[in-house]
Amino acid sequence: MIGDALDDEECAMSLTISVFSDVICPWCYVGKRRLERALDQLGQRETTAIEWLPFELNPTMPAEGMERALYRARKFGAERSAQLDAQMAELGRQEGIDFAFDRMTRTPSTRRAHMLIAAASQHGRADPVVDALFRAYFEEGRDVGDLDVLREIGVASGLDRAVVDDALGNEQLRQLVEAVERQAAEMQVSGVPFFIVDRKWAVSGAQPTEQWVGALQDQLDG
Repeated sequence: MIGDALDDEECAMSLTISVFSDVICPWCYVGKRRLERALDQLGQRETTAIEWLPFELNPTMPAEGMERALYRARKFGAERSAQLDAQMAELGRQEGIDFAFDRMTRTPSTRRAHMLIAAASQHGRADPVVDALFRAYFEEGRDVGDLDVLREIGVASGLDRAVVDDALGNEQLRQLVEAVERQAAEMQVSGVPFFIVDRKWAVSGAQPTEQWVGALQDQLDG
């Protein structure tokens, strides 16, 4: 199933990278920026096909989500949560990401966000949608589980409103998201971001840009 969203033209590009991620994972946002910087340094940004695949950190989260403070307190404890946010905010500044944890009030279900990404993939707009979702959640403190927010993001990212409206309630897309997540489990993907380069080798975690540059250069030279 991985690679189904890539057409023949994309497969002819110099690199294809499949990325399992969740839009509420800060490391996924950092990982995206680091990978993009490496591709820019190699002059491969425009010729690399990136396929965004779903991985829900909270697959049983209610559709309406829950208060972030409560969610974080249950998961980490309030003090540890504050420490982690502070550490990630500092890391974000180094990566050009302005994490606004103080403005984030909800931890959403990301199922419909992944359905939107799946629809965007079919229309060649996955990357701008993913970027807008990251920015909306982490830098603007918006609830990316909210239907109105998702509609606004989809349309602003270049999708037709009818496509967006259909995506957010499309049962086939829901089943596709769930099927890819099952595939991730079968592949023993237990954390994100998780990258698969040219269907050949995997990279787990938000690796530094310089490590990406070396690894991808070896792939291009090979």
